[in-house]
Amino acid sequence: MKTDQRPFHFKQFSLYHHRSTMKVGTDAVLLGIWTELSGVNSVLEVGAGSGIISLLLGSRAKLQIDAVELDEASCEEATENFAAAKSESEFKLYYSDFNDYVSITRKKYDLIISNPPFFINDLKSEIQSRRQARHTDTLTYEQLINGALRLLDPKGKLSLVLPYRESRIFISKAKEAGLFLQKQMLIFPKHCTPPNRINLLFAREESDLKTDKLMIRNEDGSFTQPYLDLVNNFYLY
Repeated sequence: MKTDQRPFHFKQFSLYHHRSTMKVGTDAVLLGIWTELSGVNSVLEVGAGSGIISLLLGSRAKLQIDAVELDEASCEEATENFAAAKSESEFKLYYSDFNDYVSITRKKYDLIISNPPFFINDLKSEIQSRRQARHTDTLTYEQLINGALRLLDPKGKLSLVLPYRESRIFISKAKEAGLFLQKQMLIFPKHCTPPNRINLLFAREESDLKTDKLMIRNEDGSFTQPYLDLVNNFYLY
């Protein structure tokens, strides 16, 4: 790999994320750690970016992981990161639009996971790759929901992270289509602030909703102990 940049190191693997549309960040890391893997063997990540979520899942269990990515530079970087990973999991990356992948694949998955484009009407970046990664122009909520319903095993689940405001829209659309919220984690950046992110886990069957809450920082700016406990097995520092 030819690069002047240094990789981001986790305890289980290292990865480059400098060419990808979305860098290693708290949203992806928390989703990759929080998502349940009990009974999961096959995974599809929608919008791989640098591959961070797939690599986190693959470090937690032995899995068959497919990923789709629309941005060419991100796809190249994720492919390199997957190849370099010392993992018992198997990774396969498709340079494809998710909608196209849904129309051609015959695979079924136990888990579909995504840190999806989520902004609907917000001010858009002038950079196409970043606009593509952050806005729903190329992947609407309806397309993600309908694609998940088509590719999920009957007992499979959909896991994703969204801003709290947008999550209310997604939950409503998912319920209308036949995917029901089973578990959520409200993520608060610090004390005395509303949640700014929420992790969501959907399935075809309805059940009592389980809600977790996570505050990332204390009033003095230090990390809370629950946050440190959650990421301790993955972050080096």
